[in-house]
Amino acid sequence: MTSVIEFFARRQGKKKLSLVDWISYGFLFLGFLIIFLPVLWLVMNSVKSQFLLQKYDTNFLPLDYQRVARATAYGPDGKEIMIIKDLPSWAMFWKNLSEDERAEKDLDDLLSNYSGNEYYALRTHFGLVSGAAKALITEKNLPEWLVKYPSMFPSAKKEYDPESIVNQLDSEEARLLSEFLGLKPYKPNGFTSQILISMIDPETSEVVEYSVSRIDPNRDIVNARLISDPQGGIVKLPVNEIILNKSLKPSWINYTDPLTKNVLGSFDAVRCLNNSLFVTIVATIITLLINSMAAFALSKYRFNGQIVFFVIILATLMVPASVLIVGIFKMVTMTGLSGSLWGVIIPGAATPTGVFMLRQYMLTIPDELLEAARMDAASEWTIYWRIIFPLALPAIAVLGILSIIWRWNDLILPMIAVSTTKAAYTIQLCLLDFNGEFVAREHYALAMTVVSLVPTTLVFVFLQKYITTGIASTGIK
Repeated sequence: MTSVIEFFARRQGKKKLSLVDWISYGFLFLGFLIIFLPVLWLVMNSVKSQFLLQKYDTNFLPLDYQRVARATAYGPDGKEIMIIKDLPSWAMFWKNLSEDERAEKDLDDLLSNYSGNEYYALRTHFGLVSGAAKALITEKNLPEWLVKYPSMFPSAKKEYDPESIVNQLDSEEARLLSEFLGLKPYKPNGFTSQILISMIDPETSEVVEYSVSRIDPNRDIVNARLISDPQGGIVKLPVNEIILNKSLKPSWINYTDPLTKNVLGSFDAVRCLNNSLFVTIVATIITLLINSMAAFALSKYRFNGQIVFFVIILATLMVPASVLIVGIFKMVTMTGLSGSLWGVIIPGAATPTGVFMLRQYMLTIPDELLEAARMDAASEWTIYWRIIFPLALPAIAVLGILSIIWRWNDLILPMIAVSTTKAAYTIQLCLLDFNGEFVAREHYALAMTVVSLVPTTLVFVFLQKYITTGIASTGIK
């Protein structure tokens, strides 16, 4: 910590900051903003709730709003829009809870506080219509085809007459069965969480409450609905006059749910992290061995075609990675490595960048050391392992660090080799698994992106001195 303070306290002027100091600190601050602001944005958004992300919340901190529920119920009297206040947060976000969390909640006690259309909307929101309707069909000994009726094709539904059965039931039972069967005038009731805002009425000076779907700071007007009269329609309010109640509420479940397998679907963050760890470690070891051996041969041996081989290796640096996708795919498929982590490890085992860097460093090692070892009857493997490898450790350490970063962040090779086998997904490929057509899980994706950044960040922070040392001495002879 002392060295860090001394570094930032350095200045050219003895008593006061000179022009060069101001320019240096200005570039340092600008570089900090360019590099770290996107990372800070990612970290802060990773602890925002799904609701805030869906509403495109632009606050830097995870500030949660006071919320109300907007419900819509359909019935013989048409559509009714309601604003339900004081609902617990778990009730508004019921669909995001795990099975264990849902089992702990007492829905009967909560629903006993509501009646009429509010009760019907909450019943639909909690997914109780299907179970209650099937229980009613069994209790009343109604035809069994009623259970399958909602999933029938329109042509098959024409063969049945559910209205005649519904008309024989009382009003509450008829409504329940009609909602389950999707009979007119009933439709699936709507339910969504909205932001509670307030505004001082200029005429009465009273505080009036409204509900809005989202707050857009780039707009001067927000569309709101009066809580005391939700059926009255949409009113437009000036953004600079509304009152918002915010509180700091980081959503830690963004991290805990994926890491404890509480995410719906086949996503397993721990398995993905283990796969990435295995691929990174094994691939790095193989890369270091192959590249160092190739560099040893190209720097310390003289043979026909040596320059040709070296030029061919360097030429591959000019080939874009996208051009190699088809060839790598065919190689992985023909060798039977498709769906296996070895299909991710082996194709990138040798890198032209690593061979070039290690060769340039090994050229600085005196040939006299090798000749002395051969005079002492040392084998070529002994020379490589006991002399060349230890002396080239600075450059090998650089290549190892870069290989760890490359392999951990690699997405192309996993997509080619294991995209059809979820058990072999790496963390980068698993992040794509959060993208769905019907389910929005951006909060989980952001949190796991932050987790995936931790290993490479730690490697770079603690081993960066080897990078500067190795690169600075590479090629110096």
